[in-house]
Amino acid sequence: MTFFDTVLEVLKNDQRFFTEDGVLLRNAVYEAAMQMDAALIKALYANETTKARFFTDVDGIAVFDKVGFGWVINNRQFLPDSYTRFKNKIGLVNHNDDFLAASGDVALVFPYKDCVLEGGQTKEDQKRTEIFYNETLAPDEVDRLLSPKVFSNAKRYTKQGVEEGITALGENDNLIIQGNNLLAISSLLSVYEGKIKCIYIDPPYNTGTDSFSYNDSFHRSSWLTFMKNRFMIAKRLLAPEGAIYVQLDYHQVHYAKVLLDEIFGEENFQREIIWRIGWLSGYKTADNNWIRNHDTILFYSKDHKRLNFIKNYIPKEEFKSIAASDASRYPIEDVWNASEYDDLNSIAIVSYSGETVSKMLQPDDEIKGQKSEKLIERIIKAHTQEGDLVLDFFGGTGTTAAVALKTNRRFIICEQLDRHIDISVRRLQKVMEGEQSGISKRNGWQGGGSFVYCELAKLNQRYVDAIETAETDSALSALLNKILNSGYISYKVDPKEIAENAADFHALSLTDKKRFLMELLDKNQLYVNLCDIDDETFAVSNADKAFTKGFYGEV
Repeated sequence: MTFFDTVLEVLKNDQRFFTEDGVLLRNAVYEAAMQMDAALIKALYANETTKARFFTDVDGIAVFDKVGFGWVINNRQFLPDSYTRFKNKIGLVNHNDDFLAASGDVALVFPYKDCVLEGGQTKEDQKRTEIFYNETLAPDEVDRLLSPKVFSNAKRYTKQGVEEGITALGENDNLIIQGNNLLAISSLLSVYEGKIKCIYIDPPYNTGTDSFSYNDSFHRSSWLTFMKNRFMIAKRLLAPEGAIYVQLDYHQVHYAKVLLDEIFGEENFQREIIWRIGWLSGYKTADNNWIRNHDTILFYSKDHKRLNFIKNYIPKEEFKSIAASDASRYPIEDVWNASEYDDLNSIAIVSYSGETVSKMLQPDDEIKGQKSEKLIERIIKAHTQEGDLVLDFFGGTGTTAAVALKTNRRFIICEQLDRHIDISVRRLQKVMEGEQSGISKRNGWQGGGSFVYCELAKLNQRYVDAIETAETDSALSALLNKILNSGYISYKVDPKEIAENAADFHALSLTDKKRFLMELLDKNQLYVNLCDIDDETFAVSNADKAFTKGFYGEV
């Protein structure tokens, strides 16, 4: 039974709300709610599901959310294809839902703000219409999506080698999780909520050319929903004295700033850091405009009254060669790499000048846009001591992890792409062996440390991977049969109808077949939920069960 069905069942106990032939009188229900009708409120309070969604406990008193209930009643029938109450326009509004140019009481409103963006946004998935779950109308779908997941293929990497089949995560272990990062960080909550001292993320900039290439009418709104879902969990993971740094460029940073103000509170906005990337060369100088040469890093505290900020300085030996000063040190400003003292270039500048960096393990390993170890070191050392825990849930090629190892911090990294995981693991193996690139020498790094690698246990994600790598029509036809027989297809799909129209599928191009197969999958079942770990249907191995239960403390 869906949430909406539950609401209907509760209302059926009151004849005032239905016609003789059983049609719901929505206006009657709405008016009763607005007038705080006692019988209606009692009925809603008596049902555990509606009680949980429409009542808030305030000092032992249950307060009825008549506005939220009224919105559910009024909108589902008349907007069957819409799961959002927000306007199809992005802007600032006041508490009366009126757009403002400026106000002291504002919030960023965008389509689907009250929703969770469904998982599975791969390159083959980019052309489909995004699917959103409303937190009020579809709480069961949201809960299932964000439920803790089973882990698989756990192994521990050390300088001595790889330990397979580990059954527990040590108290001081570092961790790399491969899989959808929203689902990964939601799985971290039961173990790490309130324990992360510093979060650094370098998310997709939504430029239209990066990995976040959505193709819908709410391009910016999709990105904002994507980030909002993750910011909400990130806030819960942060320690009270912790901090989060979000690195972006001009495409979305101003919208992200207002979104972060709303989630973390304007009082927790600390600094807008401007990072001058480095000197200009090549094609970047050809633009007929002011040449862009910086990123923006937004810095927020979890609680400004308890924020732990460790003030650091640039020592004289690290001043730029042009610096003419008798000072022994220079305080770090909120504009980085833009003074005669600060030499914080990007990795592209460092590598161009001939310095070897640890992630360039093979000629094809270099990935444009990667941040230097020195940049991440500056952020981590401003908020952590040795042994403290840092998180990067857009882990990329492992820069944050490498810096954490070299500065004796603990880390958790989340990353989905196979290529990035491969580079990260090989890079960290070199770090543990004592490689001397990046910040190694300045921190006296001689090697050591360890980390545990694991994956979110795949369910429909196995089919996603297979669809992406398939190269022939026959391979995709075979996948169609497997998916239809799996039982994990979208509720919107009728398998019989697909079978009856098989000829239409075979007539599609290879690209369209891939998109069609992606549409069939239930994206809320990309990975195995913890609650299903002992269900034989999901075939979780004993080793994966042992590690997962150990991780969640269920041994």
